[in-house]
Amino acid sequence: MTRNTLKQANKLKAVRGQAAWSISARWLLSLSGFLGLLSWGLLAAAKAVEPSASPTSTAATSLLAQVSAVDAPSPVPPNEAPILPNPAADYRVPALQPDFTGSLWIGSWQGLSRINPETGQVQARVNVPSRTIGSLAQDRVGRIWLGTYEGLVRVDPRTNEITAQNFRLPSRRVLSLLIDTRGFLWAGTDEGLAMISPDRGLLMTTVRELPGVSANALALDNRGFLWVGTLNGLVEIDTASGFPRRQITGLPGQTVQTLAVDDQGLLWAGTPNALLVVDPATGQLLRSVTVMRDRNVLSVAFDRSSSVWVGTSSGLFRLNPLTGAVLGQVPNLPSGRVLAVAPNVGNKVWVGTSEGLAWVSLTTGAATPHFGFVSPTVLDVRR
Repeated sequence: MTRNTLKQANKLKAVRGQAAWSISARWLLSLSGFLGLLSWGLLAAAKAVEPSASPTSTAATSLLAQVSAVDAPSPVPPNEAPILPNPAADYRVPALQPDFTGSLWIGSWQGLSRINPETGQVQARVNVPSRTIGSLAQDRVGRIWLGTYEGLVRVDPRTNEITAQNFRLPSRRVLSLLIDTRGFLWAGTDEGLAMISPDRGLLMTTVRELPGVSANALALDNRGFLWVGTLNGLVEIDTASGFPRRQITGLPGQTVQTLAVDDQGLLWAGTPNALLVVDPATGQLLRSVTVMRDRNVLSVAFDRSSSVWVGTSSGLFRLNPLTGAVLGQVPNLPSGRVLAVAPNVGNKVWVGTSEGLAWVSLTTGAATPHFGFVSPTVLDVRR
């Protein structure tokens, strides 16, 4: 091999080496960039699914975790926070609570709101930890209590701020709330019943082995005893001791979903296929309302004229409580599945359904949806 040929061969090897190094370097840089992006993506995904810390009580005897005014979520002005249409969202309204100021609180699966029941104007939308609100109650000093599927929450209506949260009930899934004659709060869950001091935030009594297990509905009779609607009938509770006094089983439909007491002190109970009237003094089943047989009764309430409003999975009915005769059925509701009824509020009957909120005119008997609290599908149908 000549000297010139050898030089050309060496030069060719150097060029090939540089090219190989360049290709390897580019490949390594590309791999490094890909791994960097992959690492960043995994970190972002981990942060997105990282569970938030649940508030816990700092005192062993305290039931409630107090929230400071600085940390508590502030109310959102009603004009700045409309519920944006979301076809995939759940617009059910399971709870309605009039307060001492004349406002009406709306507990829905879109959150907590307060409205003027005379005009329907939204006064506030309150940010709460869980939007799955199932029950509402107002205590003696006017505070609003929320039963959600993530625990118990207390709201100060003067500031619309959360002032306490609770996760130490028999279960975090709160189904029913009631204030008794002494001012104590009773919370019914899917795994038992608890009595709470609203002021001190102390757990006073827990009924974990409740006959029928789930406390679906609560009502106080005229003697001050607590009645609990369960999966297996009715249970009477002595509010002083917290002990069950009596159990009523074998009811048509078995599962008691809603309770109300009329002006005569009789207990009305709604089941999946009946509306029943029970004498709480004797525990005797007085009658099953004929027109409600084979209807899934979800809510019951009485108005000032003593008419009984019955919400079912197939509409809202107004009955004569003495004869059981149907006085009317309400048309034009957002949904036929009626979850909550609040008569005598703002000269209307307010109705929570599985597709949103409506009010019923006492003059015409017709329903009008509240367009701030209804499903977009309802809005589309009304256009």
